[in-house]
Amino acid sequence: MKVALITGSNGLIGGESVEFFHDKFDKIIGIDNNLRSYFFGIDGSTIWNKNRLEEKFENLQTEEIDIRDYSALEAVFSKYSTDISLIVHTAAQPSHDWAAKEPLTDFGVNATGTLNMLELTRQYCPKAVFIFTSTNKVYGDTPNYLPLIETEKRYEIDTNHPFYKNGIDETMSIDNSKHSVFGASKVAADIMVQEYGKYFGINTGVFRGGCLTGPNHSGAQLHGFLAYLMKCAITQSHYTIFGYNGKQVRDNIHSYDLVNMFWHYYQNPKQGEVYNAGGGRHSNCSMLEAIAFCEEISGNKMNFSYQETNRIGDHIWYISDVNKFKSHYPSWNWTFDLDQTLVQMHDSMIKRL
Repeated sequence: MKVALITGSNGLIGGESVEFFHDKFDKIIGIDNNLRSYFFGIDGSTIWNKNRLEEKFENLQTEEIDIRDYSALEAVFSKYSTDISLIVHTAAQPSHDWAAKEPLTDFGVNATGTLNMLELTRQYCPKAVFIFTSTNKVYGDTPNYLPLIETEKRYEIDTNHPFYKNGIDETMSIDNSKHSVFGASKVAADIMVQEYGKYFGINTGVFRGGCLTGPNHSGAQLHGFLAYLMKCAITQSHYTIFGYNGKQVRDNIHSYDLVNMFWHYYQNPKQGEVYNAGGGRHSNCSMLEAIAFCEEISGNKMNFSYQETNRIGDHIWYISDVNKFKSHYPSWNWTFDLDQTLVQMHDSMIKRL
């Protein structure tokens, strides 16, 4: 029997992984205890997605385990040790705002939880492929010191800079910058995943995501920027822009396209490798541009206000260069652009709100 183990299986990327891999494996073991509802309240709850996935896929078995609980995880690994060939580790505390409130919880989930998963992989299924969803926040605020130019609707990088054409690549340092508490805990996990690949020879891959998005995102104010923005557009709830005149730029990758990257990596893994994973120049927008898109798609005028103070460590401009991944896996490419993603998101939310 061939088994895929997916943490955070009720969430955006974990749930997309369940959908993508369900017909490629005999059994999917999902690990998720809806800790997201503790982080973000009812808006962040993923129970609706858990119920949807369990009804849709008979070979999905969800275990309500906290990834900080080594013993509970070990029971799963020991039961399926010879069968596990893929681990997709997406479970995390994902908000840099929230992390500052409870640094011990944040580090426990993001760093210690990841170490638990790595060590159990080494002990029980060392030949499995281990995929980790890291974040562009591992670069800290270093991107903010690039030569940026403020235009009418967005910030943009100087056209003469090497990052202008394709975005930020993996050569950017992750050291000596302000990461946010969340970014620091993800750095610890990111480096440990690399180390288990390079030191122990395990097939570990690190994917440093930009804004991960898609129609099944449980967006909340502190995490899930596009999903929460579209929700506010549909319900005409108030939205707050924090700093940079609303011109901060993010690239956005559809959850399917990210999980498709995982699939390509799984078929030909490279130990301890790191890839930036985002929408690149293919799919990106500023906050102001995103508001205009959401207004056009929803048909509603956004109810928003502006606060001068930006979020600590927030990026002014971030676009991912994914050419390293494309050079290793040339048959991969994006499937969804920003407009298609937002329309999907709108239609999905209309059905469940």
